Amino acid sequence: MQESIVYINGLFTPLKNAKVSILDRGFCYGDGLFETMRAFNGKVFRSNQHLERLFRSLPLIFMDLPMTLYEVNSVVQETLDRNNFKNAIIRLTVTRGINEPSFQIDKEVAPTLVIHARPHQPLPKAIYLKGVNISLITMQAPVLPGVNQSLKTCNYLSNILLRKISQMRGSMEGIIVDPILGVTEGATSNLFILKDGTLKTPATNNSVLEGITREVVLEIAMNHKVPVSKALLIPEDIYNADEVFITNSGIDIVPVVSVDNKPIGNKKPGILTKFLRDEFLKCIEEEL
Repeated sequence: MQESIVYINGLFTPLKNAKVSILDRGFCYGDGLFETMRAFNGKVFRSNQHLERLFRSLPLIFMDLPMTLYEVNSVVQETLDRNNFKNAIIRLTVTRGINEPSFQIDKEVAPTLVIHARPHQPLPKAIYLKGVNISLITMQAPVLPGVNQSLKTCNYLSNILLRKISQMRGSMEGIIVDPILGVTEGATSNLFILKDGTLKTPATNNSVLEGITREVVLEIAMNHKVPVSKALLIPEDIYNADEVFITNSGIDIVPVVSVDNKPIGNKKPGILTKFLRDEFLKCIEEEL
C-alpha cells in the first residue's frame, strides 16, 4: 500500500518521517483543534464549512493560525492530490505549537499544523441495510470554560472512553445524556430522531457540536419540506421515536434500529432515514 504523504508546517513528508516535538502542546495537553473531512473522487466535501468552523473556533481558544482559510483549503487539496487518494479521510490538526512545559499561553509561539490523508475504509453495507444498536450513557457533557459552543478539540479522552463503554455494551456508538441538558451527542456523531413526521435533533450548544453532516441533513430535510425541530430531547424521546439515525463525516448517515437493545419502530431502517441518505449521496455527486 502506498505510504501517505503528510503536510507539517509547510513541508510534505512521508508518514514514517512525520513527527512532532514532545514539547508540542498538542502532545502534552491536547491543546489544539482538529477537523475530519471526507474526500470523494479526489475532491473534499464541504471543505469550506469544515474550515469555517475551524477558523471560528481558533479565537475562542486564543489561538492564531497565520494562514487564510483559502491558503489552508489549498494545502488540504494539495495533500489529497499528492497522495492520489480518490476516496479519503483527511485529518487536519492545529496545536498551539512547541513551548516549554507550562499552562501559560505564549502568543509568540507558532502553531503546529498537520494534514494527514488516508484511504477511506467504508462501513460494511450490511450496517446501512440492517442498522445498528446505540447506547444512552448518563454523564455530564464536557464543556469548555468561557465558550458557549462545542469545539472540536484534541482533548478527546472522554469521547474515547464513551466509545469504549458503548462497545462493551454491544453498541456501535454511545450518546451522552446530560442530567441538565438532556440528550446531547455521541462520541463521534450527531443524533437525529423522527417522531410523528418531525425530524428532531438536539440544538447546538457548548455540549453539542455543529456537525457538518448534521448541517447537510438539515438542509436536505428543509429543502424537501420535512418539519425540523432543534430542541431538548430526553431518553424517552429516543426510545419512543419512529426512526433514529446518527451522522458524521466518515459514516454519513447510519440507521439505528435499537437503543440500549430496545427496538426502534419495526427494528428496521426507517423510510425517511433511507431517503435522507439517498439524498445525501446525491448531494455529494452534485457538488463534486
